[in-house]
Amino acid sequence: MGAIHRWVLLACLLVLSSCGQNQQVKDSQLTLMKTTNPSPIVTQKNKSNDHVKDIEQDVSSFPELYDVAVVKGKKDTLVVYKVKHLYRFKMKKIEKNINKMLEQKYPDENFTISSDYKIFLETVRLDEKMKSSKYTAKNAENRFNEIVNMTKDLK
Repeated sequence: MGAIHRWVLLACLLVLSSCGQNQQVKDSQLTLMKTTNPSPIVTQKNKSNDHVKDIEQDVSSFPELYDVAVVKGKKDTLVVYKVKHLYRFKMKKIEKNINKMLEQKYPDENFTISSDYKIFLETVRLDEKMKSSKYTAKNAENRFNEIVNMTKDLK
């Protein structure tokens, strides 16, 4: 009887551990559907992010959007957003309006704008990496440039 109980216990532990792994996958997938409101990011450590916060607030003011992330690099500013489901059929118009507003309000900035979920997810991951003390400003700028290039490849 003792050996049977051990096998049953082992089988239960295997089933429970596999359930835990599936839960981790589901949590990462839900990140795309939940509002995360990542803080504005500046890839250079010595730069202030006040200007970037203003950009985030301006873009967040659009009623069609429910989540916005802004990253300021050396040359470019990446604005990534999620569109509410009811407005998804107007995405081109929304992007045009956001671009127009940003160009008028911040003429000296070079904006890259995207509503792609993958780009949003990569931006959130960059934010998480930058919170680590081991992640350098150079690494952040390189990853930022990779994300900006991804947006150009998707268009």
